[in-house]
Amino acid sequence: MSVLEIKNLHVNVETEQGTREILRGVDLTINEGEIHAIMGPNGSGKSTLAYTIAGHPKYTVVDGEILFDGENVLEMSVDERARAGLFLAMQYPVEIPGVTVTNFLRTAKTAIDGEAPSVRTWVKDVRESMANLKMDKAFAERNVNEGFSGGEKKRNEILQLELLKPKFAVLDETDSGLDVDALKIVSEGVNRAKANTGLGVLLITHYTRILRYIKPDFVHVFVAGRIAEQGGPELADRLEEEGYDRYQVAEPAAVESVPAE
Repeated sequence: MSVLEIKNLHVNVETEQGTREILRGVDLTINEGEIHAIMGPNGSGKSTLAYTIAGHPKYTVVDGEILFDGENVLEMSVDERARAGLFLAMQYPVEIPGVTVTNFLRTAKTAIDGEAPSVRTWVKDVRESMANLKMDKAFAERNVNEGFSGGEKKRNEILQLELLKPKFAVLDETDSGLDVDALKIVSEGVNRAKANTGLGVLLITHYTRILRYIKPDFVHVFVAGRIAEQGGPELADRLEEEGYDRYQVAEPAAVESVPAE
């Protein structure tokens, strides 16, 4: 069984005001097949954790480690992390002019598997996944995310998740900007991917509404770059009622920096 381990992770980022410590000793273990929800107020470091796992160069790890099946993730390049089975669904998916969704998906699948998928099987899989996500088949020939609405970009992220079949998925506020119908469709896509592959999921969110569709095994509360509390699904319900005020501390909150599109 695959496992993703985060141990005593400290991460800095350069800002106009100087170096800021964002993550201040994060410990987290996610086993294959588990869903972990990370909740917390704005600026608590949730997205920083996501982008650090993925290998964004803006974030500097100053202490701690990230292990994937015992291998040091921090020594891997971004593409090596993807080939190993790590997947990031971004809060703000980027546009890729000149690259169609079909070509992007097939190129990514070839890079991960080491060989190109059978054309006949691949086309069938793409069409089936797009239909399940209620994406117009014309989107396959459009440039990646170019001119897509926010909901369409999020569906395209889950399309990649279903077709690339990673071992672990980090979903950074996938629910942001989604209406009720899109939220349900995207959530069903995540659940379907998990059912088909048994992947582990790290789900970052502010709100409990997505947790009505994607049921977490564990909930972790992020405050000022640390995990302040953790528990089961009932913790998310309590957060919905009480908010995060009880976790606020006297020290300055970490500033969460989100990469520009």
